[in-house]
Amino acid sequence: MNTSKFSLADTLIIIGALIFGFLCFLSINFLTQGDTNTSLIKAVIISLILFVLAFGAKLLKSTSRNFKTCIIIEWFFILLFIMVAYIAMSPFSQYFVVASQKDIIQNKAVSNITQAETLFKTYENYADNRKNLYKSRLNSIIAAKIVNPEEYINFGFVDGTDDKTQVENKLFTLNVQLYPSNYSEMKRNDLAWLIDAKNKVTNWAPISIVKVVNTLKAEILSWYKQLKSYSTFRAQGETATDFDFPISFDDVSGRFTKNSNPNPLALVIGIGLYLLMLLSYFITNRHTRFPGWKVIFCGSGGKLNQL
Repeated sequence: MNTSKFSLADTLIIIGALIFGFLCFLSINFLTQGDTNTSLIKAVIISLILFVLAFGAKLLKSTSRNFKTCIIIEWFFILLFIMVAYIAMSPFSQYFVVASQKDIIQNKAVSNITQAETLFKTYENYADNRKNLYKSRLNSIIAAKIVNPEEYINFGFVDGTDDKTQVENKLFTLNVQLYPSNYSEMKRNDLAWLIDAKNKVTNWAPISIVKVVNTLKAEILSWYKQLKSYSTFRAQGETATDFDFPISFDDVSGRFTKNSNPNPLALVIGIGLYLLMLLSYFITNRHTRFPGWKVIFCGSGGKLNQL
């Protein structure tokens, strides 16, 4: 077989295979719900097979000997290329199918994130309201301590100690429980995560958006449970309810995996990349020693193959 120089057209095979492989990776990443390792492996395998078949067919076409055998293998390579291309179109097109729903996915995901952004503000309103109610309750107990000394004692007040100081101490204890030392850091980190998540969604980062959508609800539930655990504390004599934050998420992860027929854009780009990979084959001329198509119909092609 003649080993021709690597031409510009041959380079286009690599470019076409790389672009096809990258888009395949994005598509499979949607289908696997963000499994990047599996997506990368499958995309590399598909693009490598297409490259080998296209480049192999081109080399076989330019052979200078064993014409009959090489032509049969060449046509077999082209047939395999067409079959692989047909099968690969399904995973390849998923990126374009999902991208066509970009606005819907973005709007729903941003709505979920916006809802989550109110979590800490809602908790702070809850905590501050509890402190205000408790403070009012303590002051009313102090005001009525002469007529109702039993309640004064039940709330932990000590007669003979400055009432104002006792109120401040009780409110400090409640504040420490509702706002632990790690609260500010937790809030800062979680809100930063939400800002980053919203940027990935609004900027349509195909790889990152899958992770955001898949982990958002779990992250918010984790934060909510932590805040709720803070709220279970009760100061002495305090009557309160635990923190509650209704979480209603519009799940869009199903749109990443829902299979549908390739849309026109996917077909045009996919077929265009296939043709780009086959361009070198199409423009390659057969060797000057090629005896003509009659070689296919010769029994052993002995003499013809030796020309």
